[in-house]
Amino acid sequence: MMNRKKFIQTAAALSAGSLLAGCRAEESTQGKAPAIITNKKYKWFMVTTWPPNFPVMGTSCQLFARKVYEMSGGQLDIKVYGAGELIPALEVFDAVSSGTAQIGHGAAYYWTGKVPATQFFTTVPFGLNASEQTAWINHGGGIELWRKIYDRYHLRPFLSGNTALQMGGWFNKEINSMADFKSLKMRIPGLASRILKAVGATPVLVAGGEIYTNLERGVIDATEWVGPYHDQLMGFQDIAKYYYTPGWHEPGSTMELIVHSKAFDELPTHLQQIIEVCAGYCNDWAMSEMLHKNATALDELKNNANIEIRTFSPEILDTLKKVTDETLQALADADEEIKEVYTSYQNYKQMIHQYTNVSEKLYYTRM
Repeated sequence: MMNRKKFIQTAAALSAGSLLAGCRAEESTQGKAPAIITNKKYKWFMVTTWPPNFPVMGTSCQLFARKVYEMSGGQLDIKVYGAGELIPALEVFDAVSSGTAQIGHGAAYYWTGKVPATQFFTTVPFGLNASEQTAWINHGGGIELWRKIYDRYHLRPFLSGNTALQMGGWFNKEINSMADFKSLKMRIPGLASRILKAVGATPVLVAGGEIYTNLERGVIDATEWVGPYHDQLMGFQDIAKYYYTPGWHEPGSTMELIVHSKAFDELPTHLQQIIEVCAGYCNDWAMSEMLHKNATALDELKNNANIEIRTFSPEILDTLKKVTDETLQALADADEEIKEVYTSYQNYKQMIHQYTNVSEKLYYTRM
């Protein structure tokens, strides 16, 4: 490890080098014509998986478009369409891949049926939390794998939001042991649905607009959604008694911005940089807004005498984790692309938990 004296010497040398480089750059451009920056205007369409003006996830898309427009001086104008306004929610991937729309917003695990390995770039049950997921993608090899997979679909992915750790869901009966999952009909998507099916539950795919009615009428016994803020807006507290935590199935769900590769490559460099910077800004904004709104909403739910906020028992969580590990390994053994991403993900998880187990985890257990 670099000692303090050498660090100071190195920093001083780098500073001096940067200053000299800046002087040389200034000298080299004197008397030369400035670089040409095109003034061509671009009009793009953004399609999303979220209903129009959907809080946090949907409104962050509007924020992104506004920031891009302002930073580009109106050179790149993006019109945002909510799910169903231009195309159905789950056709975003295909629409951007084909170039029908230049840009889209959603979550990578929505495309699992088309590209199974994509689910790792959103979330994995008992996997990385929001900050760890972001670290893996940005610094642990995740973005290279993500881009490699998406490249064959003519897409360039960017981080653009995170729900953070979700809640475990709303139930119309108590979950005291694994036996209570037997024949339980629960609305739950993605990899988690495989886990619940393996322990005897019946996962059900229900569109967002139908969840409330199906839970109220007993078509399903339970549902997960997002967190206290969005769950309260859906009104689940009026029809379900038990609200369970933690959200073992989605510890830190990443939202993605996807751009058609050709459309992106045709932009001048400064507009490409604006897209990347604004995606990063919205990633931070959406994550912090979600945390803030969930905290304030939970305060209201805690004062609701008609519901009970419960915690899954250690035995239940241990069993679900065991089944998750077995399921992930089976998927990796059957698919080379999943295996490559899964190996990267697991190696990073083991590495980063050496640190977070003696930092964040230790801190939270003593607060």
